[in-house]
Amino acid sequence: MFTKKLVKGLLASSIALLAISTNAQDKPASPVKLDTVTSISLPATTDLMGTLHSRSHIQITAGINGRLEWLAEPGTHVNTGDTLVKMDLLPLKLKLAEQKAQIKRANINLAYLKNEWDRLQKLRKTNSTSQFQLDQTRSQYELAQTDIEIAQLKLQQIEDQINRATVIAPFEGVITQRLTRAGTDVSRSDTLLKLLDTENLEVRVFVPIKYLAYISKGNLLKIFANGKEIEAPIIAKIPSADPRSQTFEVRIKIPQEINNYWAAGQLVTVTVPTQNNLAKLTVHRDALILRKDGTYVIKVDNENKAHKLLVKVGLGSLERVAIQGDLIEGDKVAVRGAERLTDGQLVVVN
Repeated sequence: MFTKKLVKGLLASSIALLAISTNAQDKPASPVKLDTVTSISLPATTDLMGTLHSRSHIQITAGINGRLEWLAEPGTHVNTGDTLVKMDLLPLKLKLAEQKAQIKRANINLAYLKNEWDRLQKLRKTNSTSQFQLDQTRSQYELAQTDIEIAQLKLQQIEDQINRATVIAPFEGVITQRLTRAGTDVSRSDTLLKLLDTENLEVRVFVPIKYLAYISKGNLLKIFANGKEIEAPIIAKIPSADPRSQTFEVRIKIPQEINNYWAAGQLVTVTVPTQNNLAKLTVHRDALILRKDGTYVIKVDNENKAHKLLVKVGLGSLERVAIQGDLIEGDKVAVRGAERLTDGQLVVVN
């Protein structure tokens, strides 16, 4: 009895499969457009927020002790060599004049001692003077020479202070802050202004330490902000993780032509790799058929018959996605006209 039921069941199933196969073959060939299953490298990436920084944002100090005579206003754009600060030069000019007078006096004394030493040398030949007096005069003459050298060094120091009394811009940029005003007495280490280099910008982004192996100096990363997207090289990778955030710092050089659109302090989006590029089987996104029970593609064999295959979808780009399933490189899959195809149905390739 059981055997008869089993035979009847198998017979019914065979008839149903035969009917499905006959229906698929009886249907007219459906037009489709094909794409080739291709093995390509699809990089895995993630987007992180970075911040634009100037490569130089420095404090301008007084350089000498004295009274401020003039300094640049905030917002002023300066070129390399432009004057930023002027100090009151009168005290230094008076010291300079005094030191020059001291040097003149020292030269007069030196000349006198030279003549005296020459005279005593002649007298010593006739024993008209003592050796002690000759040695004493020679010592005074050599000390006078040393005094002139010291006076010359002091003169150079005063001249250096006069040069430092006028502070010039070390690079092209913008004055971002003024911390004091003209007429104030300041010390040489006091900060007077802050100068921002607006021409040389860089992005600083903190990347999770687990991606450290996939980032190298010189790699190009995509950066997006204000509707502008660029690729720029990594100029510094600092492999020192922050204990709290478990991130490390990466710095990216920004080309100067983008300076008209981006500014220091601005947030930007940086696309960083999260794994090495691996070759994967890919299909065009249009080949995917989404159903409640999974994602399918329609493979077309050499006899132009359609085969519905379940696939697992992975990472992708704008046009192609990685897939896993019963496919190999070179297989043909339908990208147009696949929605209503049944398994085994004949197709016509457009």
